[in-house]
Amino acid sequence: MRVQVQEAGFDLGAESDAFAASVPEAGAIVTFTGVVRDADAGGLVAMEIEHYPAMTQKALEAIAQEAISRWSLADALVIHRYGRLVPGARIMMVATAARHRKDAFEAAEFLMDYLKSRAPFWKKEILADGEADWVAAKDADEDALKRW
Repeated sequence: MRVQVQEAGFDLGAESDAFAASVPEAGAIVTFTGVVRDADAGGLVAMEIEHYPAMTQKALEAIAQEAISRWSLADALVIHRYGRLVPGARIMMVATAARHRKDAFEAAEFLMDYLKSRAPFWKKEILADGEADWVAAKDADEDALKRW
């Protein structure tokens, strides 16, 4: 299991290839990459993500370990960035490996839902008009997490 919280960008292909090479026994590997999007088409200049390093690392490691245990994963990878990110930038990546696809897919969805609603990151949207708004939790994200 690897959990990486970092400011720097990451190479999606290299991370995926390295993860796949580390789990030769897996019959299924699922990857997901989250990208900063501009919901208002032109209104978002950047997203600033803050976190408390010791808290964040510990929380993400615990949830990755839970996914490994619940779905009998061969391995899991979580990468999440912080700092100033512009639209189109990769913000996070989840990879799961299991003997069967159902476990790999469900564990990846579980991790993504957790990262979206419970991971200890604080996000602020910097808008083109100069306003800065903290991103509030959405009911849909909370509902997605309830299924686990």
